[in-house]
Amino acid sequence: MFDVILYRPEIPPNTGNIIRLCANTGSRLHLVGPLGFELDEPRLRRAGLDYHEFTSVRRHDDLESCLLALGRPEVYAFSSHASRRYSDAEFGAGDALLFGSETGGLGEAILDSIPERHRLTLPMCAGNRSLNLSNAVAVAVYEAWRQVGFSGARD
Repeated sequence: MFDVILYRPEIPPNTGNIIRLCANTGSRLHLVGPLGFELDEPRLRRAGLDYHEFTSVRRHDDLESCLLALGRPEVYAFSSHASRRYSDAEFGAGDALLFGSETGGLGEAILDSIPERHRLTLPMCAGNRSLNLSNAVAVAVYEAWRQVGFSGARD
């Protein structure tokens, strides 16, 4: 359905929650290193419970190799520095949703490599910096899934 890419994630429970989200939405998860934790870390396992069995989780050394492995999909980058709302994008099955690390985001070089129409933000109240990573991924994945008619969901 969708490929969720976490660029240099740092907090195990966030990644564990995203594993569970991906399992429940039919999405695949890609972790681009270096990671701020080990994949067998107890906090990651606890947050993801046993859902890692129900989704694909792949690790990649860098973003370029990840995108190459995915066949160069349409990539939507999420950033508090973008100006286009996520709800204005037109997602399609097979798109990749890219999120940066909890403390560093995606960085200017990566954002500049993404077409401006594919740089998306989630609206927030003025004066706030960002949403929790797992919450932001959930909002984006569910909007993308809604746009394709919740394909594969149980009734």
